[in-house]
Amino acid sequence: MNWSGLESLISGVNKYSTVFGRVWLSMVFVFRVMVFVVAAQRVWGDESKDFVCNTAQPGCVNVCYDHIFPISHIRLWSLQLIFVTCPSLLVVGHVKYREKKDMQYTQSHMGTHLYAHPGKKRGGLWWTYLVSLVFKAGFDAGFLYILYHVYEGYDMPRLSKCSLDPCPNTVDCYISRPTEKKIFTIFMVVSSAFCILMCLCEMIYLICKRIQKLIKRKTEADRRMFTESHELAPLAAPRSEFMSKTSIRVDPTASIQNLSNNKSEEKKSRKK
Repeated sequence: MNWSGLESLISGVNKYSTVFGRVWLSMVFVFRVMVFVVAAQRVWGDESKDFVCNTAQPGCVNVCYDHIFPISHIRLWSLQLIFVTCPSLLVVGHVKYREKKDMQYTQSHMGTHLYAHPGKKRGGLWWTYLVSLVFKAGFDAGFLYILYHVYEGYDMPRLSKCSLDPCPNTVDCYISRPTEKKIFTIFMVVSSAFCILMCLCEMIYLICKRIQKLIKRKTEADRRMFTESHELAPLAAPRSEFMSKTSIRVDPTASIQNLSNNKSEEKKSRKK
């Protein structure tokens, strides 16, 4: 399989990733793909040929090998790496779709852009990126569970016993280089666990950053409303005073003579 082509394709998402995403990508292609291609394939290349059982019964060795190794570690890790790296293509495809949409909008609206930065994680792209992280962490965790369930742990036993037909009795079977295979198995498991941790950290970082932006936006809106209300208050005060002064009620039934008498009485009371 041409892993370099997949690496060049997935590396395009690196410029849209956070620090945790860049660490994840480096971990996948440096510590997992390179170790898988350079060393792991050679270590497991002789597993079928050098699998030996202490019997000469025809078919017994093949049956015991299929029982002890229901799926090859190499093929399982190949599927894992493919499934884990493919969700990043969702982000690349979404960014390409945005760029194409922005180009069409610019041509039809006299140079006006629909997106200021098509690769910025906002709106639907933020959700696409978050979903891709969930898929990557989920695939890694799922394959770790499959490996643990199929082989009943991550150990590589030196001796395995088999009593399946057509074996005449319980036979002892041996695999080649069990210690070396155990080391590579533990290395791949630890690297997968570290990648899951990076995905979780990136999800927490994105969600916390989104919440912080929402809180900041709400605070700015409340502050703007508070400032506008205080700016309108001085304008409303003189108007209310004017309305209070002009809203003095006068008895329409009172005559002019009565009004003048009332005013003279008020002046006398003030002089007293």
